Amino acid sequence: MSLLQLSSKVTLLPVIHGSGDFAIEVRRVMLSRSFDALAVPLPHSFKQQVESAIEHLPEVSVVLSRETPSWKPSTEWSPDQAEQGQEAASSVKYCSYVPIEPCQPIIAALRIALQERKPRFYLDQETADFKSFASVYPDPYAVKQLHTESFSAAILPLLPDLPEGQPRERVQTMVARLRRLEEKFESILFVCSLLEWPYIREVYRQQTDVEHEDEYVEEPERFPLSPKSAYFMLGEMPFVTGLYEQRRAELDDDENLSVDGVKEMLLTARDGYKERWKKHARKITPKHLKTYLQYVRNLSLVERRLTPDLYTLVVGAQQMFGDQFALQLLETAAQYQYSRPEEQGQADMGELALRLPDEKTYFVKSRLPGPHREWRPCELRPEASEKNKEKWQQDMRWNPYSQCSWPPEDDQIERFRARVVDAALSLLNEDLAQTEKFTSSLKDGLDLRETIRHWHTGELFVKSYPPNRGALDSVVMLFDSPADPRDYPWRTTWHAEHNEESTLCFYASSFENDLVGPGIGRARYGGAWFLYPPVPISDIWQDTQFDFTETLEERLLAAACHYSNEKHVVLLSNGAPGANYRRLAKHYGKKWLHIPLTKFSQSMVEAMRTVHVLNGKEVRSYASEFIRKA
Repeated sequence: MSLLQLSSKVTLLPVIHGSGDFAIEVRRVMLSRSFDALAVPLPHSFKQQVESAIEHLPEVSVVLSRETPSWKPSTEWSPDQAEQGQEAASSVKYCSYVPIEPCQPIIAALRIALQERKPRFYLDQETADFKSFASVYPDPYAVKQLHTESFSAAILPLLPDLPEGQPRERVQTMVARLRRLEEKFESILFVCSLLEWPYIREVYRQQTDVEHEDEYVEEPERFPLSPKSAYFMLGEMPFVTGLYEQRRAELDDDENLSVDGVKEMLLTARDGYKERWKKHARKITPKHLKTYLQYVRNLSLVERRLTPDLYTLVVGAQQMFGDQFALQLLETAAQYQYSRPEEQGQADMGELALRLPDEKTYFVKSRLPGPHREWRPCELRPEASEKNKEKWQQDMRWNPYSQCSWPPEDDQIERFRARVVDAALSLLNEDLAQTEKFTSSLKDGLDLRETIRHWHTGELFVKSYPPNRGALDSVVMLFDSPADPRDYPWRTTWHAEHNEESTLCFYASSFENDLVGPGIGRARYGGAWFLYPPVPISDIWQDTQFDFTETLEERLLAAACHYSNEKHVVLLSNGAPGANYRRLAKHYGKKWLHIPLTKFSQSMVEAMRTVHVLNGKEVRSYASEFIRKA
């Protein structure tokens, strides 16, 4: 006989509540075999409201029963203390509830039984003070390969003992009622909790039927949930739960939705991120997403999971793509596509409490508790609200003589400039390299091309690089070319605050139109010129000697050539310098040393393009509270 076969008439189906994978497993079992009746571990008083709520799916709701928790004073308490304790206990309101949502295996079983008009029996004991208990389970995704029997047997040694008292009494009551059902039906499927099935099997085999008396309970009520409550009630991420229901309605494949749903959620979050942040959004390519998913997989394995949870997804997104995308992913995950707009009559649920439409608040206990949830901190700085931005816009008067940059960004872009210079020097050395026959030294390395070309002679050729002559002091970065002057109205020259910074001239978007904090604006470079070591120069945008240029790029390039003391000027841009740029360099007796932007990652380039402007050095003391990771 099978491990989950209690008798020739009764089959157990242990499930993890709130798991979409187990909801799919329930469907597989019920549709692959024929059962005369379905039994579930819920009290009979819930039947009418639960099945009515199932008819309203995919709208999520709760069916709850108000409770009066039992309370006994200590034997050491005085009568006055006992009376005060009784009053305090009666003022605390509790309720037990059944979550009605697509990824609950019990609800999925009842839904199928309703559609096939199978008899349904609610076997649990009526309890006025329900004792809920949960545990930590392995990742439910394993049930796809092992199926229920092997999965249940594998984790049997790890299951905690069932608490004494009501939990065991409820199991005894359900087994006694299950035996009565055997007298009427030839094939019964009992869907139960993974925590309870070993004790159900043990009590059934003892053949000592004990049915405890039902307690008086209030009639359960049904309440639809507000959209913001979905995350706290649903077992899976709300977005993925919506996909389960969508695939069901479209008769589409949902076998691997616990993984494929995460990928679809990422793509939806990426689209929302692009729409929300527009030019400030990082470019997230399929290659980036592949690397991200590999990283998330590794984080999941470290935590002994087969599929990622929301915390792992958000942390990975924050570390790879920054706070903005992580926030967008978090908001996308909390969206349940079948939620109705907020309206009267909806209940609001949090982690521990539920507020009903009559404004009464209850501490809640789930009758179908899923895996134990662990809340972990994740620091994400949200974008400032439009109301705050308007307030900062009205209150702040920008002083053009005290504007300054944010030091962490200064260090970041100076390091980037140094990398560009190193790449340019390497390119320059390659052009000046000399090849000679090998005699006694490999010099600067083997020249494979010449060696292969003269392979028939048996001679080796080596490279010899001449020593660097001078340095590269001017670096021009053209992020957007050709640049529309209407997109980059802010043009200025910043002088270095110390010897480790460059003199910086650039054109950028208006920082006054994008405030991220009080006295903190955000702009986006269109092009920038770095002069290092720093030299005091006049503002190139007001200097009349450059008025012969016609575009923003040409003015920047002309200034770079004019103030450079070296023969070569570094140009970082998408395309190679054209005829106009070459004539401009020749006018000043210079040569361009072109570095393509594609040599650096797109995410790095996008991060370099963002600059925050502070209205005075005193703003630096609190700027980090408002400037988020890119």
